[in-house]
Amino acid sequence: MPPGGSMRTQIGELVIATSIVQLANGFFGTFVSLRVAIENFDAAGLVLSAYFAGFTVGALRCGKVIERIGHIRAFAAFAGFVAGATAVMPLLVGSLAWAVLRAIVGFGCAGIFVTTESWLSAKASPSERGRVFSIYMVGTFLALALGQLLIARADIEAAAPFNVIVALFTVALIIVTAARAEPPRVSASAALPYGVLTRAAPIAVVGSAVSGLVGGVFYALVPAWMQVQGTTQATIALFMLVAVLGGLAFQIPVGRLSDRFDRRIVLAFLSLGFAVTALVMVLLPHPLPTILPAAVLLGGFMSTLYPVCVAYAHDCMPPDRVVAVSARLILVSGVGSVLGPLIGASLMAHFEINGVFYFMAAAVLLLAVVSGLGGLLTPAPMRREVPFEILTPQAGPLAHDPLDASDEPSQLNDRL
Repeated sequence: MPPGGSMRTQIGELVIATSIVQLANGFFGTFVSLRVAIENFDAAGLVLSAYFAGFTVGALRCGKVIERIGHIRAFAAFAGFVAGATAVMPLLVGSLAWAVLRAIVGFGCAGIFVTTESWLSAKASPSERGRVFSIYMVGTFLALALGQLLIARADIEAAAPFNVIVALFTVALIIVTAARAEPPRVSASAALPYGVLTRAAPIAVVGSAVSGLVGGVFYALVPAWMQVQGTTQATIALFMLVAVLGGLAFQIPVGRLSDRFDRRIVLAFLSLGFAVTALVMVLLPHPLPTILPAAVLLGGFMSTLYPVCVAYAHDCMPPDRVVAVSARLILVSGVGSVLGPLIGASLMAHFEINGVFYFMAAAVLLLAVVSGLGGLLTPAPMRREVPFEILTPQAGPLAHDPLDASDEPSQLNDRL
């Protein structure tokens, strides 16, 4: 087989394996939200936020693991973490045990995504890198969406869903470890002192935190609330499916607007759109013809907040800090994702779901005011030719290779 064909095969195997992981991950996130509601844990918010805590730590630390043992073995190790923790969950049913296990799952998933995306970035040729990452991101969006469909047929109270998740991660592990692939080159990137990014792009930092906060609340608590209200699993699955697909549908048009106009003004309109939609969810009746369009809009506005913040941050920082900036925004978004379910669960206990939607609307309205005023009062920064990129929910912050900054600006230009 010619080298080009072999390389395409390797890339195809990676994309398929990661799409399977996202299929499992999309199902797992909604499933755990529903199962935690059934178990009625005292520390439900802690269990739901633990995944994001593990994911954040993994995104920031797993690069060292990859540097030490290589991409293929690292992928196997991270997938093993996820499969092992998932298999133990039905054996140790309790809030503390599940919080620890979900944190391990989050750490392993972050490791899988970092490994895959840095591998793709290194293996794809510059002329094909944009197409490769577009296929990869669309594939992961669709896999996340399809994962929601599994909810409709799942027995939430049984152990079988855990076995399905373990099986999917195992299949992905087999695909990658059985592949005839050469591991890519690995090099570390420069650190970014704390405070530098906040001073240079405060709106990007605030926006990343709010994006993580809102995303954590939405994916962790909304399915659980729908189940408590007696909504059928099929309807919950459909609601989450259209939310993810709404996120996919918004990526390209918002990306084009973001690359043409002041990103802060675009961010303000996205924030305002999300806040209005969240309030509509509270004030209007909840038949399917109403909530499904609302789910599309919520998913669309929510999924584009973070990528616009990332692109704006890169506008404000030197090109050699691209990877370090992405890593810092991962941390900020991750902290928001951890706090979101904790705060949201407390609000839902006192004010039911209306309090959660008001909280999300208030947080995003604050972002709209901050970004709108910033766009009106100060000139836009000089563009550094780093465009908006398609980023998937949950895994989106990892779309920048955290391991190799040597040719990052050219990589980013090729992606979209």
